[in-house]
Amino acid sequence: MEKDYSILIGGKAGQGSRRAGSLIAELFHKLGYFVYVYEDYQSLIRGGHNFSQIRISQREIQVRKEKNNFILALDENTISLHQKSLEKGGVLIFNKDRVKNQKGRGVFAEKIVKEEGGLPIMANIALISAFAKMCQIEWEILEKVLKEKLKREIELNLKIAKRAYDIEKPIFKIEKIKKKKKTILLTGNEAVAIGAVKAGLNFYFAYPMTPSTSILNFLAKNEKKFGVKVIQPEDEISVINMALGAAFSGKRTACGTSGGGFALMTEGLSLAGETETPILIFESQRGSPSTGVPTYNCQGDLNFVIGAGHGDVIRFVIAPGDANEALFYSGLGLNLAWQYQTPVILLLDKDISENTFTVEENILNKIKPKKPLLWKGDKEYKRYKITKSGISPLAFPGTKNIVVKSNSYEHTEDGITTEKAKEIERMQQKRKRKFEEMKKAVEKLPAIKVYGKKNSKIALVSFGISKGPTRELAEKKGFKFVQPIILEPFPEKQMENALKGVKKIFTVEMNSLGQLAKILNCHQIKVDGKILKYNGRPFFVSEIEEKLKKFL
Repeated sequence: MEKDYSILIGGKAGQGSRRAGSLIAELFHKLGYFVYVYEDYQSLIRGGHNFSQIRISQREIQVRKEKNNFILALDENTISLHQKSLEKGGVLIFNKDRVKNQKGRGVFAEKIVKEEGGLPIMANIALISAFAKMCQIEWEILEKVLKEKLKREIELNLKIAKRAYDIEKPIFKIEKIKKKKKTILLTGNEAVAIGAVKAGLNFYFAYPMTPSTSILNFLAKNEKKFGVKVIQPEDEISVINMALGAAFSGKRTACGTSGGGFALMTEGLSLAGETETPILIFESQRGSPSTGVPTYNCQGDLNFVIGAGHGDVIRFVIAPGDANEALFYSGLGLNLAWQYQTPVILLLDKDISENTFTVEENILNKIKPKKPLLWKGDKEYKRYKITKSGISPLAFPGTKNIVVKSNSYEHTEDGITTEKAKEIERMQQKRKRKFEEMKKAVEKLPAIKVYGKKNSKIALVSFGISKGPTRELAEKKGFKFVQPIILEPFPEKQMENALKGVKKIFTVEMNSLGQLAKILNCHQIKVDGKILKYNGRPFFVSEIEEKLKKFL
């Protein structure tokens, strides 16, 4: 029988449920399981309700389950909100100091912490330890995880953990399994940061905006280790302009934000298009428009990032569907920015950014910096030299005996402002040729992935975090699932091959207007139905199945 479990731990903001969730995830990762952690939290510092839902399985998974095998409740509110999600035969484990008159396994978590001289937040450690004992997980494994992951008061936490562990009795056994590949646990934001670093990132600029903020935090925390200079300017307008300045000087640069911050960056995006300056932009979607729902997810920025900027701004738009892809395509994105001297937008969303995934370590070996087209120093330097490919050789300020110009006005080959019709046309055609080269490149890259039954007459098409539930349904029901990852330039030939023999096409997306369906329609791909969700929460597999039934 396949081993596949779901554990939910919840409490008020400030009780440490999210930290507890990451420790549980690491515990089962040590036992050899694939892990996926869904994070749900309100835009509050204290109070409210937060929870982490940890799914563990023998097979690769990227979607949460509707029913939980275990619920760990740090407060009574967690039980009232989630008790209905407890599977028949599931186990409720609760903080007995906060929760009264409940059936399940009560743990005097706060009492243990108080008697050991700990802080109230350490009740989460007591609850995790009791849970580990109930599942017959060896103390040595739990101890190892706590020592590796806790940064403060390690000995005190271990005392609390051991006492809670010794008090409890086993009720269930979750066995260790053999792992076939070397894996690590990463959030999507950690993955994109590492991917960019592996591709040679020098500078990262950002202003904090959920859900992209943890890229900034992670890179700043590891600034010396990664050798990346991290700068937080006063706003997103400054972010992109400083990033463009760094890139102009020859440094590989990225910046990050969410939809509202990206809106402020659009003039800078156009500047990058006109000046042909390479830049990688992480845009992590939240529930919008405007400030929207800062800590919840929607996929409503797709059409925006493809069309942002005034004038004909060419760019790559890449939308990974999990942390494995976030890692690989972040490195690819930085390389593409420099190869084609153009903006690259890596479109994430809240659940990819902040959820935790099992990531294959060997992806790290596939990422390395690729050299751009550099000036060889043999002739007079022209920054915007007209070439057959549309790509001009790069040189940087400070290079001996040349002047390097960057110009936001339309310009000649050597960067001088022009309003002459012929010169304007020549430069527009140069950038258009470059876009044609980008289109050819996309068709040679892994721009589309196909899962499920390859010869099915029914295809589900989805992107980003909706990949997980769509793929699981397709594999369960025998449908084809097509996942476009590079969306601009659109991989027309790859999509045509992926949809060969398909009679019915349905998009699955987290927005109210069917933005992916619009893109497919623009490329003469008829969509027979749109399966949409837009309440900030990701799809369950059953929701896609039920909505699909109405079409079929």
